Amino acid sequence: QVQLVESGGGLVQPGGSLRLSCAASGIIFSTYVMGWYRQAPGKQRELVATVTSGGSTNYAVSVNGRFTISRDNDKNTVYLQMNSLKPEDTAVYSCNAAKRGSVRYWGTGTLVTVSS
Repeated sequence: QVQLVESGGGLVQPGGSLRLSCAASGIIFSTYVMGWYRQAPGKQRELVATVTSGGSTNYAVSVNGRFTISRDNDKNTVYLQMNSLKPEDTAVYSCNAAKRGSVRYWGTGTLVTVSS
């Protein structure tokens, strides 16, 4: 059974930082492209960042330079370090695992609220 379990969300003030984690089980983690997506209230889900099995990264323009995605293949975990958070970063952040020829897997998400 595949599971992606996110953690690390919460309430943070503008300008603050949070680190999200997503622990995967039931898949050969190192063979998947891992990604973080977010969905704000009343908006469509959007890509935040991805990291390939080899460590290549890709970011949405809105978070480039503020967020950093990384992965630890030994721990089957992907991280999202979020700095200089803004109120518009408020959303449910979900972890995704994808690779060619396989279904995509999703976690249930963790809520990040940026507010003073």
